[in-house]
Amino acid sequence: MGPEERRWRGSPTRREALASLAALVAGSPLLSAQRDPAQRAGHHRIPGFAEMRDIFDFEPVFRANVTQAVYDYTAHGADSEFTMRRNRDAFAWVDIVARPAIAPSAVDTRTTVLGLSLDYPLFVAPTALQSALHPDGEVGMRGAAITAKTPYIISNNSSQPAEKIASSSSAGPVWFQFYPRRSLDESRAMLERVQNAGASAVVVTVDQQATTYERTLHLRNLGGSVRGPLPRQGANARNPYRVGDGRLWYEWSYLDRIRPFIAGPMLVKGILTGEDARLCIEHGAQGVIVSNHGGRSLDYGPSTLEVLPEIVDAVAGRVPVLVDSGFRRGSDVMKALALGANAVCLGRATRWGYAAFGPQGAQRVIEMVQAELVASMAAAGRRSLAELDRSAVVTRFD
Repeated sequence: MGPEERRWRGSPTRREALASLAALVAGSPLLSAQRDPAQRAGHHRIPGFAEMRDIFDFEPVFRANVTQAVYDYTAHGADSEFTMRRNRDAFAWVDIVARPAIAPSAVDTRTTVLGLSLDYPLFVAPTALQSALHPDGEVGMRGAAITAKTPYIISNNSSQPAEKIASSSSAGPVWFQFYPRRSLDESRAMLERVQNAGASAVVVTVDQQATTYERTLHLRNLGGSVRGPLPRQGANARNPYRVGDGRLWYEWSYLDRIRPFIAGPMLVKGILTGEDARLCIEHGAQGVIVSNHGGRSLDYGPSTLEVLPEIVDAVAGRVPVLVDSGFRRGSDVMKALALGANAVCLGRATRWGYAAFGPQGAQRVIEMVQAELVASMAAAGRRSLAELDRSAVVTRFD
């Protein structure tokens, strides 16, 4: 046997070479594909409710329980999904300052937001079509929120009527998320209907303007299957850009026109700059929600955590500032509160819990975040939300 043959026999097979390459890539510190824990391949059973120890434990159970379409709708973001990933990345750019720890029993998380007395600074964010997650729909999710002593915001795109959701219990406040309508008469009719049903505040949502969220095209580009013909997004739009008529028309004056139709507080959701926060107040808003729609709106936008301090400074305490998009842990919530938020809204995480184990799953997710928030504050030596200021964190956004 010559030297070439011996070298050939001693070289790795193609399978061995590919396995070595995969191991090298997986171990690279430059790899950012798995920013959060995920279910490992090769597991052969679904863990039970009693085994849930972390918010991320619910995600693979959620995925196993829903159709591909429901999973895609919940899991994915706009276009390249840069903003959705950045929402999670940003929490790694905020460090919690370590101080002598205190007992968790000494931590007080009570606060007040727009007249609501809260045991924890948390809300359940509005998310659409919850009957696709569990047969009880939004009624079941609201029941979970009530049991966890957390206010619930009804989605404008709920699968059940607002009247049914709001009247499902007399306990616990309920707000309504409102998408602007071109017709002022339609706007008035919708706002009067949901307020008569029991919504005590209206969340005007303006952060779904830029993208048409073409999920089928996104799947095709990623090599996924497309079921049925591709839709012609905005085919009947009154503009040359094929953007549907429901978007890219909002103006600040619209808030002035609908404000007389709202008896209680009006909040504006989807604010990402200090200038826009000031304009919200000028146009009658009693609160702002810092949001990029969970990364489902504008691609290559900032994370909400990055812009939160600027917005808090611009508002200067005149109205409460809430924030959502990407929150998964109690420590995430603590970081936002330290940067000036009055409360945090939980969206995808509650959907994971609800689809995984029904109302008790959503309740457990909320209670996990509550417990983790207390634990984080105790470990950082912060006894109350009043003590949870910017000295509690170090930011590395630049």
